[in-house]
Amino acid sequence: MKSSLDKTLGVLLALMLPFILLLGAVRLIMTPQFPALEYQRPGFPEDSFGFTTAERKHWSGYAVNYLTNDAEINYLSDLRLPDGKALYRAEELAHMADVKAVVKTALNVWYGLLGAAFALCIWFVVMGRWRALGKSLRSGAWLSIGLIALIVALTLLSFNSLFDRFHRLFFAEGSWLFYQNDTLIRLFPLVFWRDAFLLVGLVVLLAAGLLLWVTKGAKGKQA
Repeated sequence: MKSSLDKTLGVLLALMLPFILLLGAVRLIMTPQFPALEYQRPGFPEDSFGFTTAERKHWSGYAVNYLTNDAEINYLSDLRLPDGKALYRAEELAHMADVKAVVKTALNVWYGLLGAAFALCIWFVVMGRWRALGKSLRSGAWLSIGLIALIVALTLLSFNSLFDRFHRLFFAEGSWLFYQNDTLIRLFPLVFWRDAFLLVGLVVLLAAGLLLWVTKGAKGKQA
């Protein structure tokens, strides 16, 4: 018979898992390689204001690296186009600083959740609660699949609305709106973010599916 402690810790682990997988998938694609691949994807829109694919790869690398390194905003504000003009306007730089703050907080939460989940898994293993651990991980995997199914459905139905609501949740009203010839829009058009959402969803689904497969054996063991 399961103890109340097993149930409580199992529920905590299951609830952590969707956020661990989601934030992990986001971090996985938060590299210069993702936009570089996107720009070469068939059908990806060209920059109507003149950036070549090579230039997009070059400049987007700075933007992505800024979000995950320890540099100050001058890492971006010092960038200059060949004609000497600043790459970003002040409003774009302010938004990138806001994004970096959100990313830093999200990664700290992710690290904390990873540590807590690892500790819970160790506790279940040490106590020999294989059945409880398997059930908790499987519940978390199914919760992850449900969350991603919702996000993917919203992305396919009305990504513009989803993207707008996402920004309203984390940023000041209007601070993410820019002109079509602004660098951020030229490097990261809306279709880029749609693809990013879908790729994150795919990564989470694959991870959750793998977890369901791996925990089949644990599910059948006795506590």
